[in-house]
Amino acid sequence: MSGREALVTGGSGFFGGVLKRRLLSEGFAVTNIDLVRDDDPHPALTKVQGDIRDAELLARLFAEHRFEAVFHCAAMLAHDVTDEKMLWTSNVDGTQRLAEAVVTAGVRKFIFISSNCLWGENLGRPVTEEETPAPVEIYGRSKLEGERVLEQLGCEHPELRVVTLRSPTIIDEGRLGLLAILFEFIEDNKKVWVVGDGGTHYQFIFAQDLATACIACLEYPESNLFHIGSDDVPTMRAMYESVIRAAGSRSRVASLPKVPTIAAMKLAHKLGVSPLGPYHYRMIAESFVFDTTRIKRELNWRPTLTNEQMMLRAFEYYRAHRRAIHERTDVSAHSKAAPMGIIRLLKWIS
Repeated sequence: MSGREALVTGGSGFFGGVLKRRLLSEGFAVTNIDLVRDDDPHPALTKVQGDIRDAELLARLFAEHRFEAVFHCAAMLAHDVTDEKMLWTSNVDGTQRLAEAVVTAGVRKFIFISSNCLWGENLGRPVTEEETPAPVEIYGRSKLEGERVLEQLGCEHPELRVVTLRSPTIIDEGRLGLLAILFEFIEDNKKVWVVGDGGTHYQFIFAQDLATACIACLEYPESNLFHIGSDDVPTMRAMYESVIRAAGSRSRVASLPKVPTIAAMKLAHKLGVSPLGPYHYRMIAESFVFDTTRIKRELNWRPTLTNEQMMLRAFEYYRAHRRAIHERTDVSAHSKAAPMGIIRLLKWIS
């Protein structure tokens, strides 16, 4: 063991679990705090099933451990909760209390996983860190407020190094959620639908590449904000076709008209019969790509997988574990299949 110790919030979830296991494999002792039970066995893993809004629990944790860094991956998603107040307090107040505990304990490094949901429209160019965020739904607003909380605390306590990583959709084996709907269509040889001609470009990030960036932040001497994502982003149509071919599926990509489809998605969301919220129906026919120049320059970081490669990994996992996946309940939103809702009608006519 290296003697290095880290706290991961949300380590029972999809990416938090990837990062937790990566840190353990590199010799760290890791404490995971999560509302969801952690079933991973490891002698250097401390499991805490609890709430980051619980200041007394956090105080005990930081008194019992000497954390080199905190990796804040925990977040509630809009499509996984019906109580918006709970989402807001978890994502914002939880971040505030965690950061205050970090300062009190004298921990010097705080790595925060933020999101591309800070925007809900195509800016027509790769989005740099200087762009002004404009979130369109509560999850994006909560992540932006979390960033502001950390920025303010960093100004008040310059000894604290805060590194924020704004991430697009994180993909790897085991990434499910809304992707499970797409994978079910492909596995069942149904049409895979795009809105418009499918010529849009939407960037993903390989989970292990994001974990590599997180670990690189430990040696980074400053506070900073980084955009992260894959290179050479293909069109959505090309990506789907690549996965369909590799899977040996009889699916084909078909187009839905943009204006009526988005209108129908908005109505379905208002009626509560669709898993797709405002961010999804705004971005489903738009392009969005982060400019990753800064993180490549400052952290010497490079992505290792393309969108097509990581999506195929995620699909193959779904294919191998489909029955068990659809029986999952007490796991994080990204580790189980999202409810299909009215989208099942589209599957029936595909």
